[in-house]
Amino acid sequence: MQAVIMAGGKGTRLAALTKDEIPKPMIPVAGKPLLQWQVERLKENGISEILMVTGHLGAKIREYFGDGSGFGVRIRYFEEETPLGTAGSFYYIRDMIEGDTFVMMSGDLFFDIDFGRMIRFHQEKQAAATLFVHPNGHPFDSDLVVLDGDGRVVEFDSKHNAPRDYWYDNCVNAGIFVFEKTICDRVPHPVKKNLENDIIKGMIEDGVPVYGYRSPEYVKDVGTVERVAQTLADIESGVIGGKCLREKQRCIFLDRDGTVNQYRGLVYKEEDFELEPCAAEAVRKINRSGWLGIVATNQPVVARGLCGIEDVERIHRKMATLLGQEGVYLDDVLFCPHHPDKGYPEENPAYKIPCECRKPKTGMIRTAAERYNIDLSRSWIVGDTTMDIQTGINAGLKTALVLTGEAGNDRKYDVKPDLVCSDLLEAVEKILSNGD
Repeated sequence: MQAVIMAGGKGTRLAALTKDEIPKPMIPVAGKPLLQWQVERLKENGISEILMVTGHLGAKIREYFGDGSGFGVRIRYFEEETPLGTAGSFYYIRDMIEGDTFVMMSGDLFFDIDFGRMIRFHQEKQAAATLFVHPNGHPFDSDLVVLDGDGRVVEFDSKHNAPRDYWYDNCVNAGIFVFEKTICDRVPHPVKKNLENDIIKGMIEDGVPVYGYRSPEYVKDVGTVERVAQTLADIESGVIGGKCLREKQRCIFLDRDGTVNQYRGLVYKEEDFELEPCAAEAVRKINRSGWLGIVATNQPVVARGLCGIEDVERIHRKMATLLGQEGVYLDDVLFCPHHPDKGYPEENPAYKIPCECRKPKTGMIRTAAERYNIDLSRSWIVGDTTMDIQTGINAGLKTALVLTGEAGNDRKYDVKPDLVCSDLLEAVEKILSNGD
């Protein structure tokens, strides 16, 4: 597997660090150039063939890295004599790309990810292009990626659509890609091209399979002085390496109704969904801890015919929007639409079936554990019912009951939680202070 690093750009916003003496990807981060961090992460992932596309002050990059042998890799270069945008160089580098598939990234990213997982996803989906996507702390002013239920990219939602008067998922393109080499055919002439607007959008419109690989791993654009400072703090705290999916993850699984949002019986209309007052702060503490925060919720409203799958997904977009407005995010949301008991007048028979995902069964938990390499023995579930507690016991999780929502009064199971807390915030604080 070969990597292409787009290492051009003047880095105007980093002038205080570059002083126009070094190119943007060579800014020092914790004692070495950002680009060296990228090379080292690629090598750790078994990617030792690297093509750097350089521009402004590109000679400085060549002088530092040479042919890459001093770093245990092989590096070749293509220098843009005139800026070609984020994709114009495809015209020139096509013959320098070895093999049918390559990874590509922007040179201003600090990351630590498991490329093997992303590449496997790309291959399993038989994608022509795969984008690394993730939530961020400011979706309200970000360009968003819209995915369907299978992870296929449907469209891009530009930040210039703001203020958005609709609910949206918190899903942002991080600037790391897996491409089939055929993408280069979309630049048949040596002209300036924008990767998203000119190339990937065209692929989507033509029905070419483009997917989003959603991951909680650490990828940060360090294109400003403030972001460099935040990355330095994250390096010092140890949170970066711990979030790589090669490492076992710890997770706080959250029930939805009565835990994250206010309990109002069966919630199947978006106007009935309102966050618990403490929910955003609780999720903020999860985000800062390095743990994952994942909602796992039964939604029998679909089986009962009260609403459709698309209505539940709209409610979840509202949840993502409301949390995003507070600068926080969930790493994933899993829901079960089934219900085994028949006899409701409007029921949807397609979902009136027994399943492995409906709590207290552990299908949703096991799906998340496989997807994110979660150590269930060091993870927790927080909910407002004895069903949530029984789910945790069945999955080998530690358990916390909150006294919001049903406050354990469903009494479906005779179980004892590890913690009893007034609300989600107290539960999260106690879990994180406990550590394990």
